[in-house]
Amino acid sequence: MSACKPMVASPTPRAAELQPRRCVAVAYSGGRDSTALLHATARQAGELGLEVVALHVHHGLSAHADDWLVHCERQCERWAASGLPLRLLSQRLEGAPAAAQSVEAWAREGRYAALSMMAQAAGADLLLLAQHRRDQAETLLLQALRGAGVAGMAAMPAQQWRDGLLWARPWLAQPREAIEAYLHAHGLDYIDDDSNGDPRYARNRLRLQVWPGLSKAFPAAEASLAQTAEWAQQALALQHEMAAVDLAELVGPEGLDMAGLLALSPARASNALRAWLRTRLGRPAPASLVQRLLHESSAGQGAWPCAGGALRLYRWRLLHAPARAVTAAPVVELNLGRPGVHPVPAWQGEWIVEAVEQGGVAATRLASLVMRPREGGEQFQRHPAGPPRSLKKAFQSAALPAWQRNAPLLYADQQLLFVPGLGPDARCLARPGEPQLRLDWRPVPRM
Repeated sequence: MSACKPMVASPTPRAAELQPRRCVAVAYSGGRDSTALLHATARQAGELGLEVVALHVHHGLSAHADDWLVHCERQCERWAASGLPLRLLSQRLEGAPAAAQSVEAWAREGRYAALSMMAQAAGADLLLLAQHRRDQAETLLLQALRGAGVAGMAAMPAQQWRDGLLWARPWLAQPREAIEAYLHAHGLDYIDDDSNGDPRYARNRLRLQVWPGLSKAFPAAEASLAQTAEWAQQALALQHEMAAVDLAELVGPEGLDMAGLLALSPARASNALRAWLRTRLGRPAPASLVQRLLHESSAGQGAWPCAGGALRLYRWRLLHAPARAVTAAPVVELNLGRPGVHPVPAWQGEWIVEAVEQGGVAATRLASLVMRPREGGEQFQRHPAGPPRSLKKAFQSAALPAWQRNAPLLYADQQLLFVPGLGPDARCLARPGEPQLRLDWRPVPRM
């Protein structure tokens, strides 16, 4: 599989209410921490009537990787034979790091992509990871040494939605010693990865050369750094909430209102702009791009190259223009009934689905949808109190540039449900109190 595309995270915990889970996935490398987590999860799952699926990723980077897979298979077979509700899925990564990509980054991105694919294939919407308190402290230190901002200092979240899965780290507040005690108490076998002693990797250098002296000089370093990460997570959540408040006033089908954005304080404008760019580009925007946009938008028009295309300012509205137009226009059936990012390679883009309290479409209505190109003659009702109008007139009324009018249209039961750039058809909005989801379409051109 290709292992290079980063995943977009979305904090949407309300989505857990949309579908009861009967299967829990656990990332299982065979190492100390994941062995303990898998065993503990399988023991509790039996009491709750749940199935556990262990997910093993074969990175192909070690000469022992085949042996590790065999170990994991046999371990799961023994536990299943003893009555634990457990099975194993595995996937081998293919390809190699790009020219400017580290082995660590390539392996991490490939691992997350493989785990996501296997978990969803197994029918799980909860995926457990075994990171503990020292992992969190190390992550914060590494991010600080790289000059990271609040997002980096927040380290690893305890829970986060990615690609329609709830990724959870239930032991993030537990010390490593507690996990070692669990392994000893249950007599569990695990793998020792020989690469953990290789100082070429940044985290290993920190563990081998820095951490012993740090913990000796400051015995409470692990707990204190983990606590700092929690404070950073609160600050990051506040930034997200503030950005959501600002963007609710600044973003519409026509794009981001840059005049309104520049009227905010510099810190607040930067925060809102970074949040908007993250949703449009699928990744954090470079600080240099954020600064250029803030300083070069005073004319109300312009263009700036960015990942996957360009940002264009048109009538004080900032929009993301794909680098390449879609040449094929296939009809695609899909299910958008779960929050997350749903790629549609045939259209060179992806749907972003988030749980909302109002202004969305009923979740039950999104389970069976059809994407198709614009054919002409479509009727669209933009506001609940307004009449349906031709899609052409709706585009003109919204001052939507011509290059943005070729995105796919989304239908449910032959009813036009959503138009990128305009939003949902008013006739399809969910009723008050009904579980609902918000849609957005993001072009992702092939590079």
